[in-house]
Amino acid sequence: MSNGILIVDDASFMRMMIKDILTKNGFNVAGEAENGVKAVEKYKELNPDLVIMDITMPEMDGIQAVREIKKINNDAKIIMCSAMGQQAMVIEAIQAGAKDFIVKPFQSDRVVEAVKKVLS
Repeated sequence: MSNGILIVDDASFMRMMIKDILTKNGFNVAGEAENGVKAVEKYKELNPDLVIMDITMPEMDGIQAVREIKKINNDAKIIMCSAMGQQAMVIEAIQAGAKDFIVKPFQSDRVVEAVKKVLS
């Protein structure tokens, strides 16, 4: 039984865009969060199969949220999202435990490919 995917981004239109890509490709979106603090709360509540996490957010950034989620579940599957030119942050995110990353603006096939790869 799939618990679905948690989408974390401070921009609601980005969450909507990712949700749209995922649902059109048959994935279940379990929930959404607008910052790292909420992401950690939602992770505990929903226990999703996968988290798609933005890096730059208020209150708690994506990298810190990855570390917190990894404390809850070391096997958590997380894909980071970043804007162009955030390579150093992407490396830090991967070191923190993210499995993959996708670059904004999103290409839907790249999002689907990353999700399938991390979930398989």
